[in-house]
Amino acid sequence: MIEVGREKRIIFDPFYLDLANERLWQGSQAIKLRPKAYAVLAYLLSRPGQLVTKEELLNAVWPETFVGEAVLKVTIRQLREALDDDPKSPRFIETAHRRGYRFIGRIADGGQMAAGDLEAGSDKADLASRLGAAYYSPRVVGREQPLSRMRSWFEKMLGGERQIVFVTGEAGIGKTALVDTFARSIASHRIRIRRGQCLEQYGTGEAYLPVLEAIGRLCREERQLVDVLRAHAPMWLLQMPSLVTASDRDSLSREAFGATRERMLREMGDALEALAADLPLVLILEDLHWSDYSTLDLITYLASQRQAAQLMLIGTYRTAELIVSGHPLKAVKQELLAKQQCEELALEYLSEEAIAKYLSIKFPANRFPEQLAGLIHERTEGNPLFMVNAVDYLVAEGLIGEYEKGWELVVEIDKVEVGVPDSIKQMIEKQVDHLDLNQQRMLEAASVAGAEFSTLAVLAGSGEDRASVEAQCDELVRQRQFIQDCGVQVLPNGEAVSRYGFIHALYRNVLYERLSASRRVQLHRRIGERGEEVFGERAREIAAELAMHFERGSNYKQATKYLQQAANNAIRRFAYREAVALARRGLALLERLPDTPERAEQELCLQLTLGVPLIATEGYAAPDVGSAYLKARELCQQLGCQTPDVSEALWGLWAFHTVKGELGTAREIAEEFLRLAERLPYPGLAMRGHLAMEVTFVHLGEFPLSLEHFEKALRLYDPERDRDDAFFYSQNSEVAMRSYAAWVLWFLGQPDRALKRMQEALTLARELAEPHGLAHAFYFAAILHRLRREQRPAQEYAEAAIAVCSEHGLALYQAFATIVRGWALLEQGLQEEGIEKVREGLAAHQATGAKVARPHFLAVLVEALGKVRQAEEGLRVLEEALELANRNGERCYVAELYRIKGELLLMQATDRVLSRAVAGGKAVVEAEPPAVAQAEGCFSQSIKIAQQQKAKSWELRAVVSLARLYQNQGKQEEARGLLTQIYDRFTEGFDTVDLREAKALLDELS
Repeated sequence: MIEVGREKRIIFDPFYLDLANERLWQGSQAIKLRPKAYAVLAYLLSRPGQLVTKEELLNAVWPETFVGEAVLKVTIRQLREALDDDPKSPRFIETAHRRGYRFIGRIADGGQMAAGDLEAGSDKADLASRLGAAYYSPRVVGREQPLSRMRSWFEKMLGGERQIVFVTGEAGIGKTALVDTFARSIASHRIRIRRGQCLEQYGTGEAYLPVLEAIGRLCREERQLVDVLRAHAPMWLLQMPSLVTASDRDSLSREAFGATRERMLREMGDALEALAADLPLVLILEDLHWSDYSTLDLITYLASQRQAAQLMLIGTYRTAELIVSGHPLKAVKQELLAKQQCEELALEYLSEEAIAKYLSIKFPANRFPEQLAGLIHERTEGNPLFMVNAVDYLVAEGLIGEYEKGWELVVEIDKVEVGVPDSIKQMIEKQVDHLDLNQQRMLEAASVAGAEFSTLAVLAGSGEDRASVEAQCDELVRQRQFIQDCGVQVLPNGEAVSRYGFIHALYRNVLYERLSASRRVQLHRRIGERGEEVFGERAREIAAELAMHFERGSNYKQATKYLQQAANNAIRRFAYREAVALARRGLALLERLPDTPERAEQELCLQLTLGVPLIATEGYAAPDVGSAYLKARELCQQLGCQTPDVSEALWGLWAFHTVKGELGTAREIAEEFLRLAERLPYPGLAMRGHLAMEVTFVHLGEFPLSLEHFEKALRLYDPERDRDDAFFYSQNSEVAMRSYAAWVLWFLGQPDRALKRMQEALTLARELAEPHGLAHAFYFAAILHRLRREQRPAQEYAEAAIAVCSEHGLALYQAFATIVRGWALLEQGLQEEGIEKVREGLAAHQATGAKVARPHFLAVLVEALGKVRQAEEGLRVLEEALELANRNGERCYVAELYRIKGELLLMQATDRVLSRAVAGGKAVVEAEPPAVAQAEGCFSQSIKIAQQQKAKSWELRAVVSLARLYQNQGKQEEARGLLTQIYDRFTEGFDTVDLREAKALLDELS
């Protein structure tokens, strides 16, 4: 897509504006203007005497760039200085207070644009006026049909039908030009248009990069929109520190504490819908073939939401890049297309006719031979970027010139074929060679800085003075060569610097490749060092950029430092895949550094950073998680454990082995915690050691020891110090310790105290509103009420846990809670649905790789099978549960497993006897003697284990089962003696189902 225009001038004494060359003149003297200052002046001149609002000017002159009113004020000040115009008594530009500006100078007759150039109400008039380029009469060649399709989708969006549009094609095909023209053509509507750019040098590492860029610019321009983010997307606002004060950041950090990836997506979806409810929003994301995974997740989320919204998201990408790189965008787009949740616009090469039309517009009244368009088409294959550069090359080489009779080709057509370079790379190199040496060096330094760059970055690379660099950049922008104006960047110290960007990635690539390897290294290092200096304490905000420069600058020590910071930034955005990739990249670079204690410390930090997103993406029991924390512990030992990170390393490794069901190893690590706490002064080390012991002893079935460590952990817990460490330890320590204590108290025969502890955990979890803590507390409450045989609250808490887990992607807790919900359904008599849910939860639990608590949940399935009298299948599953419990040492549920086995044996034997009796016409109700003996043995074994564990609640259940067996055998006194002995040991919980049933049986036996 190509845009061209006709030469004009506007005269306002003593100045005139040369529209063709974009220059302001005073007589024979050229007045230097920045490109945006020129565009503002041209826009005001196109509306003499009319009030032009600030919003209109910003939308017209900076249509895709994110700037605020401060930038406009600076630009107006520059114009007044150039025109020597006093704002207090203006001759040319008058200020309408808080509203805008108007041009009040007298324009000479014939100096205005002809009315025919801008027909009122025409698309061309809207396009030119909104651009701030009213001095052009734009023509678009070769893309009329794609533009028409985009406008039709835009109309649908205005009707409330959200649109996701992918514009695809190879490099240079005109994707950006098409989107730019579309954006300008719709700018006459009251809408917001913002864009974000994916950058090749960051690859997939910088989470949500283009979205944060677009939304950040929007909020800096319209400060009132910060309140929209605060209300709907506080976690996103936290990622844009320049928009909030330090105290606001602290408040937002507390509010966002413990949130998840799913919440990030939901928040941005809500925020975009809120913004679009005010004004329709068009969000343009460029070069998605370089995008991060999280941005793709957001696109998928937005596409899947079907509620009405005046929201249009346009993404551009190169098809070939996806095929070569295997980027996940290909699969995302295909899935959305299959669900009819997006549109795709694949651009084709320009035809020979389109090229001929371009030549006729760019060179009016030309006398070119007819074959010229065909030759250019043949040599460029209709690639628009290549075609434009080929034509510019012919002009620069003097092969096309303007004479009295118009534009002419000054050589024979067969000579032209020899002169045009064969590739676009060669073409760009020829263009670069026509620049002076200073411009070449400046552009080469800019190519190292990035697709977009500030003047400070170029200064660091080129060594030239600031005024010279800005003058060179402005001149190239004015001539539309290589770069374009990208607005102003405000640095941490408040200084505003100009930003520019390459018109196309191919320009940057060619310039970058011209540099020698050693020169690239030198420039990257300088630019990285300058970035550190400028951002200072806020360097973390640009960690990914600094990491890239230092890596390519062969400063691997600094590169790994910033890769770790970039990984932590990604974790805070819940962009776990990006965090894993960044941390692993840092670990790979560390191998290039000498083996020193300092390197070991850096590797320890990276391993711990890697562990957090690995847990989120692969689960606690994943081998990679174990490897990361094992290596971290080894590094702690190598460093003599003289680092506070030892606590995080041990906790991660302990959690891995606990969830894997490797409880012996988990106990050893918990004991190591406590040994280290005796000789190291690190706060919280002893508390976490006792918490680890509490949890480990619960699973081992050593309940009194577990309660003892809970009480020690609770005494050492410091709410101010420890409340916020769920970021490093994946759960709040106080919520966890009180939840486990509730279980232990029930096992020990104190069901009322257990309920009290559980309520404390729930209250705290709700206060913190942290997803992991809520899921943990709801799940533990569901289990406690299941143990108390209270179906309704068990189901309510299970469903609450499932809701939190579904929203935040907490697979392990969701599996646990699904099993409890299945049990609750069984208790309601919904046997088929209940068993299905139990099996679903067990399958989900197994999929996480976890082994912990599996014997307990297999027992739930066994009970379910018993209810439908599938004793044989139940016994098979029960043997699996016993074998697993014995292998892993997880004995907290073993007593109950033996009791259930006894009940199933009786059921199985009774069913066999009943079956034979019916066949023989007899009524027999007694079980077979061998089965009775086996069942009695199981009940006795259950009682023995429960007594060893001091588990009165398990003992009570087993005694009730044995007493009923004795009752059926006529052993009334023996049954009453056993039951009285255990019942009298209880001091609370007499309203629970277990104790009520025991009391009823005692009354029967009496």
